Parts: sequence; C-alpha cells; structure tokens
Amino acid sequence: MKRRRMRRYFAGILGVGLMAAGLALAQSTQAAPTPVQPSTTYQPQFSGDPARSEAEAQALGYMRVVLRAEHAYKKRHDKYADSLAALAGTGSFTKRMAHTTERGDYTVGFRPHKDGFVLTMTPKQMDSEHRSFYAEEDGVIHADDRKPADLDSPKVQ
Repeated sequence: MKRRRMRRYFAGILGVGLMAAGLALAQSTQAAPTPVQPSTTYQPQFSGDPARSEAEAQALGYMRVVLRAEHAYKKRHDKYADSLAALAGTGSFTKRMAHTTERGDYTVGFRPHKDGFVLTMTPKQMDSEHRSFYAEEDGVIHADDRKPADLDSPKVQ
C-alpha cells in the first residue's frame, strides 16, 4: 500500500509539473511578439539624395570624391590626372581608393582623354537598385537603369 501511494504521489507531481511546463510553453509561444523585419527600403542620407539603394549611395559618393579630386588636381597642375593613382592624396581621395576598381556592387571605369576624363560606375548586376553612372570633367553625373550610362543618359537629380 505504501508503494502504491508513493507512485501516485510522484505521478501526480510529475503530471502537474508536465502540465505546468506545457502551459508555460503555450503561453510563451502565444505571447511572443512577432519580430519586426528591418526595412529594406533605402532611407535617403540627405535632402535631395538621388540614390535608390545603399549601393548606389556608395557609388555616387565615390564619384563625387573623384570629381572633387580631379578639379583640385587641375587647379594645382593645370591638367586633369591621367589615372586614379595620380589622384591619390588629392582632396579626400586616398591611395586605398585608387588601389582597386572594385567598389562593392560596382566596378570603376576611368579613362583620360586630351582635355579631361571619363569616370563610370558599372553595377555588377543592373536592376532597380543598381543603375550605371557616368561623369566627365564638367562634374555632371548621368545615370541609366537599362544600359551602361553615357553622356546622353539622364542627369542624376
């Protein structure tokens, strides 16, 4: 008789414990808030930011640094630089920036010519968040979302 009571006692404790654990688990899964997914929509970095994505913002930023460095180089040397490496140390353009033509989702293109230069940023994958960009010594940046940008592409606003 003693043994039977002990079994019931422990079975009761065990049953109550399992029920409590199950109830707690059920409540925790019901009460758990749905995790908030981070927004994948690009947030403009400044008023009038023309970028459509973080990758475009970085590409446009790189282009602006190169364009400013080219203009500073022209003031100092009375000509435009004939390579990105020649720009290193001009303005905020660094040796590291000139070291590679791979810039995140983009590839840099630089071509000097007699009276200036052509700078391009071509996305590795062209889509709605990766337009191609083009600029010359006038500093105007052009963009195209269907093909490599050129002088006839729309200006970046």
